[in-house]
Amino acid sequence: MTTICTICARGGSTGVPRKNVRDLCGKPLIAHSIEQALACPEIDAVYVSTDDDEIAEVARRFGAIVPFKRPAEMATVTAPKLPVIQHLVAHVVASGVDVTRIVDLDPTSPLRTVADISAAIALLDAETDVVITGYEAEKNPYFNMVEVRPDGTVGLVKPLGHMVTSRQEAPEVLAMNGSVYVWHRHSLDKGLWDGRARVYRMPRERSIDIDHELDFVMVELLMKRAGAGA
Repeated sequence: MTTICTICARGGSTGVPRKNVRDLCGKPLIAHSIEQALACPEIDAVYVSTDDDEIAEVARRFGAIVPFKRPAEMATVTAPKLPVIQHLVAHVVASGVDVTRIVDLDPTSPLRTVADISAAIALLDAETDVVITGYEAEKNPYFNMVEVRPDGTVGLVKPLGHMVTSRQEAPEVLAMNGSVYVWHRHSLDKGLWDGRARVYRMPRERSIDIDHELDFVMVELLMKRAGAGA
């Protein structure tokens, strides 16, 4: 059984330019995820898919394998992530690696721990096709999330048929944080919702995805508070 970690990092980030190689507490952002994967006992090798020469150089320097330069058409702002993972896994399999399990780590979610990765992997059993990660959402569609109707009025996204007076009374809703995904090799083509999915719950303080400058500042502050900058 071979478990590989995939990390997808394109060079053309817009919200935070060059974020994947930007310094975060003494090392490039992507290096944090590479080091976490290498420290995870369930993971056998770490592969990075990127279209960017600098990201590739940094990834190799921190111990990841960068087997090719990602095709430009798979590195646009609108390019979906799953085909990028499938493209990378297919290349690894074609090279002779008997991949049985894939763990994908988003490089913009560095606050996860190695224990989070291991726990998510442990949830992937014979009855599960994919494991995702999430946290309790601050807003709840049964209580305080609304959608605009065709006539311009608004209403609850998911009305229950009776008044819900607090979020605690509403059914639990989790927000995906995109931090960790785990698939069997044979279930990767099912993506997220065409198979049986389970979720590993993470606390809000480890679920920040760096998409804007404020996110970067918050992550840096939390990592320094935890001693990452020492």
